[in-house]
Amino acid sequence: MSSSTSVRDDGSSTVASGLVVFAAVMLLISGSLSILRGIMGIVEDDVFVRTPNYVFQFDLTSWGWIHLVLGVLAVGVGLGLFRLAFWARILGVALAALLIIANFLSIPYYPFWSLTVMAVCGFVIWALCVSGRDDGSRTT
Repeated sequence: MSSSTSVRDDGSSTVASGLVVFAAVMLLISGSLSILRGIMGIVEDDVFVRTPNYVFQFDLTSWGWIHLVLGVLAVGVGLGLFRLAFWARILGVALAALLIIANFLSIPYYPFWSLTVMAVCGFVIWALCVSGRDDGSRTT
């Protein structure tokens, strides 16, 4: 009887579970869009709302660089999640948390998108935290 997933010598599956694939795809999407959002901020595009009396006010170029760096890291970690790398799960949770914080702080500049990315990153954290070992040895 053959299995649809192969198992490596270290006991881990070479095919990611559904939740890890979900987290990887969501990180790739949010990372790619954060890269684009960062580029928009760096070139000071007029798509962002200007808020003069915001407590966490940064220069728009600074926000652009923050989102660009977080986006590049998110794409890299998302690609690592497809290989079921343990470091990618840990960094995925940490990076999704940083993306939530960055988007929370930039709500006045781009409110709807910030809330959307915060929700997606929350699902990424959930998916990476509830997915166990993928070799079928999980007990309930």
